[in-house]
Amino acid sequence: MSFVRTVSPLLGLAAFSAAFFSTGTEIRAAEVRLAAELGHAVIDTTAKDKIYLRLSLKALAARERDRRAPINVALVIDRSGSMHGERLEAAKKGVEAALERLGPEDIVSLVAYNHDVDVLLPAGRLGTKRDDAERAINRLSATGTTALYAGVKEGGEQVKSHRSDMQVNRVVLLSDGLANVGPSSTREVADLGRALAGKGISVSTIGLGLEYNDELMQRLAAVSDGNHVFVERPSDLAEVFDREFGDALSIAARDITITIECKAGFRPTRVLGRDAEIAGSRVTVTLAQLQAENERYVVVELEPTVPHKSVRAEEVAHVDVAYLNLDSGARDAVATAVKARFTEDAKEAEASLNKAVMSQVTEQIATENSERAMELRNQGDVTAARQVLMDNASFLSRNKTIFGSGSAPAPAASISTLDKLEERSREAAASLEEGDWERTRRAMRYDQHKSKVQQAY
Repeated sequence: MSFVRTVSPLLGLAAFSAAFFSTGTEIRAAEVRLAAELGHAVIDTTAKDKIYLRLSLKALAARERDRRAPINVALVIDRSGSMHGERLEAAKKGVEAALERLGPEDIVSLVAYNHDVDVLLPAGRLGTKRDDAERAINRLSATGTTALYAGVKEGGEQVKSHRSDMQVNRVVLLSDGLANVGPSSTREVADLGRALAGKGISVSTIGLGLEYNDELMQRLAAVSDGNHVFVERPSDLAEVFDREFGDALSIAARDITITIECKAGFRPTRVLGRDAEIAGSRVTVTLAQLQAENERYVVVELEPTVPHKSVRAEEVAHVDVAYLNLDSGARDAVATAVKARFTEDAKEAEASLNKAVMSQVTEQIATENSERAMELRNQGDVTAARQVLMDNASFLSRNKTIFGSGSAPAPAASISTLDKLEERSREAAASLEEGDWERTRRAMRYDQHKSKVQQAY
């Protein structure tokens, strides 16, 4: 699988022009609702602008479902010397808070690592091991260096020993330092995450403080479709663990494969913010899981390749989604066709703007701009990084005004997201100097991950 990614320059509203469309198509099958929409309902055939197709997936709320899926989780805790004191005590409280959310049928294992790896609690049903788990947590002490790769690998082995398609299979990693024993490059650790993802296991990463390798931790989460969180204060760990397990408890569907077949006249060029495979006219995107009530979406950039002179409705793409329904145990599927109407009247096309879709396209482009600014700052070009961030803030401000006003505005939640991204972009622009950069970079990477995968917290 190849990662399709292009670092684009800042785009203003003019770059969106009259090349987007929307059908409002929404299909619901079993637990998952699929919506396929584009930026305008009508495409201007005289323009050559990119077209953005947005696919949205949402599962039923837990109260509408019969039960939740059981969890099979390995908690992998860094106990190297840097975790001594307040950090380790906060980690213990966080793990205890997480275990309180689990039921007797859930499977739990505890792994601690410094330069060695210790299985404090082998994988097994929590109902018979709750007291053992609490004792194992209390025995934790901090010393030594950091064999992060080995810790994650052992956590994965514990999950694999009880792995089932009918469970949520997850490794949760906490670290406050750099991997310095065994494999330690981002590529090596990401390859491990990919291998676990291939077994249906996601890895969520919690980075504590300002010393951990934020690129490595975020990439490990991204390749396995897990969560990534930056925690600056140890006192916040209990809440983060609680929210991570709340996320796991709400999973309704797993092993999701999205296949988009573009029709003649349209060529897929990239998927914004996600790993994807593009082979000719076909785009394939995989998601490890879908939480109830948490919309996850995919934005695909299409390039018109053949002029359309027709004014009739015409199919632009066909979308198929296959997934494992964790309530029924069945492989379910949902599909829809995406159609558009074509015109040579630019004003007619512009009037069909779908503000809800374009607000989410804006979010993904703004996230790309944030990544570009980070690359510039990592290269030492503070001035250029600051300019990209300030331009990005202006871009977000301009588009949130357009998409949040007038007729059929974007949902308030989408506009609020753009508003927060604008604020974060301005804050980052003011915090690029040496004394601030370590914190700023970690906060930016967390925001980027959250936007790209629509992380629930």
